[in-house]
Amino acid sequence: MQSQLHTEQQLLAALAAGERTATGQIYQQHFHIVNGWLIKNGGSSADAADLFQEAMVVLFGKAQDESFRLTCSIGTYLFAVSKHLWYKKLQKQSRGPIILQKNIGTEEDELELAYEDDINVHHEREVHYEQLNIALDQVGEPCRSLLKAFYHNDKSMNEIAADFGYTNPDNAKTQKYKCLTRLRKLFYGMRTS
Repeated sequence: MQSQLHTEQQLLAALAAGERTATGQIYQQHFHIVNGWLIKNGGSSADAADLFQEAMVVLFGKAQDESFRLTCSIGTYLFAVSKHLWYKKLQKQSRGPIILQKNIGTEEDELELAYEDDINVHHEREVHYEQLNIALDQVGEPCRSLLKAFYHNDKSMNEIAADFGYTNPDNAKTQKYKCLTRLRKLFYGMRTS
């Protein structure tokens, strides 16, 4: 593996940039802790690998958010998320509430509560993206391509006018507005039904 990243901030920035060395380093440093805890609490190494992967996805999403500030170590964050996911999985399997043996008010409890909120937000965001993609498919062409050109590919109105054959950027902007209005109606129609 290439040189180790020295600080947690560097490691988080490298993870956000999609660098494989960061992912490997995080896995090497922290997976064994989650694996050991999970085996002691009725899970398997395969369960640990799945949970750690999900926790890494959550951390990756958070790392890409410029406003996100990690207030604990990466290992603590991943452990708390993995633990929460494990309890959630056990709860689904038993179809009843799980009573956790904890000391109320510990740092671990506070982290778990904070990251439970993060996981819920992440899940809601995934559902919204899925609904948005469905609405984008339903809006049809040329709206779909025009909106992707503007929002995904960061093309200017001049470029869009040239690419889509509009006489000027103002016409392209008007068409984008109409497409966006249609997309919003489709998207919000899905969310209310």
